[in-house]
Amino acid sequence: MIWQLTQVLWVGGLWMLHFGLLPALVKVGIAPLLVEDIARQVGTLLVAFASFCALLQAMVLIRAEGVRGVLRDLRGQLLCVVLVVCAMYFAIALVLTEAMRWQLFCYLILGVTGLVLVVQPIPSRARRARP
Repeated sequence: MIWQLTQVLWVGGLWMLHFGLLPALVKVGIAPLLVEDIARQVGTLLVAFASFCALLQAMVLIRAEGVRGVLRDLRGQLLCVVLVVCAMYFAIALVLTEAMRWQLFCYLILGVTGLVLVVQPIPSRARRARP
């Protein structure tokens, strides 16, 4: 249950920001600079939350599959990608102050990786299904 909850929160949050909240703010008529500032601040919080949730999911996967099984499993590899991209997002923010394009690229990678992770089986159910 923790796997599904964290997945819904971070993947759903990432996609909801860019396809729900930001277009709604633009449609309401909020100033574009304010919408950009909201996107930057909330996006940063969501990436931090995604890294926390990915760590939590990694712990669930380690408990279900073992440490060696995590790196061989596609879910474990996707979670490693998520953690690396989250670290890149914050490293870019520290090194390049005006690198919104690269941060948006990292955000897109997180979103797509999250969608691929959503279609993967839940760790406990996948373990029972094996022969």
